[in-house]
Amino acid sequence: MMDRRTFLLGSLSAAALATTGCVTNKAATTSTSTAAAPAAGASSAAAADSIKAAWVYVGPINDGGWTASHDAGRKYVAEKMGSKVITTYKENVPEGAQVAQVIEDLVKDGNKIIFATSFGFGDAMKASAKKHADVKFLHGTGAWHDPIPNFGTYYGATEEAKYLAGIAAAKASKSGNIGFVAPFLIPEVIRHINALAIGARAVNPAAKVKVVEIKSWFDPTKERQAADSLITQGCDVICNGGDSPAPGEAAKAKNLPWVGYDSDQSANFPDIWLTAPIYNWGPYYLKQVQSALDGTWKKEDYYGNLKDGFNALAPFGKIVTADTKALIEEKKAKIIDGSLDIFAGPLKDNKGAEKVASGATVSADDRQAMSWLVEGVS
Repeated sequence: MMDRRTFLLGSLSAAALATTGCVTNKAATTSTSTAAAPAAGASSAAAADSIKAAWVYVGPINDGGWTASHDAGRKYVAEKMGSKVITTYKENVPEGAQVAQVIEDLVKDGNKIIFATSFGFGDAMKASAKKHADVKFLHGTGAWHDPIPNFGTYYGATEEAKYLAGIAAAKASKSGNIGFVAPFLIPEVIRHINALAIGARAVNPAAKVKVVEIKSWFDPTKERQAADSLITQGCDVICNGGDSPAPGEAAKAKNLPWVGYDSDQSANFPDIWLTAPIYNWGPYYLKQVQSALDGTWKKEDYYGNLKDGFNALAPFGKIVTADTKALIEEKKAKIIDGSLDIFAGPLKDNKGAEKVASGATVSADDRQAMSWLVEGVS
């Protein structure tokens, strides 16, 4: 399965140094070092009733999106477990040869559970897992069904929240033209675009989603340019697919509604904010770290959703009408109880070919490999 982090973060060079922070509890300060150095403050052995846990990030912790949300999850673990955990993170780690050494250094530093939050870290994580059976390795957005016993994957059905965000976008659009800034047209992003378009067309069958691909996960300049281009093409609602809030800046300049991604930006864009699909990483991370500590950890390929609370929508903005909120909540309840399958057929692709027959749906594995865009997307 190719997924979210198959590619190097566009704004980082391969020579970029990873930085490290270590937190022993809520009151501890964060320090940094080069990726090759031991984690600052993490060199002393953890007590027998505590555990060291590490996170490897592809971006900066202040990116306002993907990495920031993961780091909020790390902080949640530190807050809940207190002195029972020492958490370490390394940020700005490129998806190349360097990550293997970063992971090995974390093992040498005594970390017993390691989370890597980018798909491109997968090979290095698996290699280390094979060498260190006493360490748990969890790969965010990773490929399912790997047999390594101390290696697991985790992600979520963000397509559910994207569908709901599509409803918000269509209801806010006067023209029916919705713009989507896409980082890469890989299966994960494609299924997110499709879900948003299906949600939009559920309330406006004439709605269209126009896509601009920027070939980068985090590049505020390119994201802003893509959003400006979509606005020029007649889109009057802008939707995020990457990590920067720059598309929101473009929307703000034209006073157009905006659907974010990864984080709640309502306070920064109060006049144009609709909502955003977001992740609740904290409880998942806590469960994994606690189970590794108490000896009950079990290998799994976790795929969260709206029902278990892993996926969610950020709070609605003030421009979302009461009727739209009620409709979205109704659809959300149906997704959770299983009466609404967002990928139920019939579905056609954007060339008119039937991809999902009436009475059929898209399986979980097929969602991970989705390579076609639905009707209404261009």
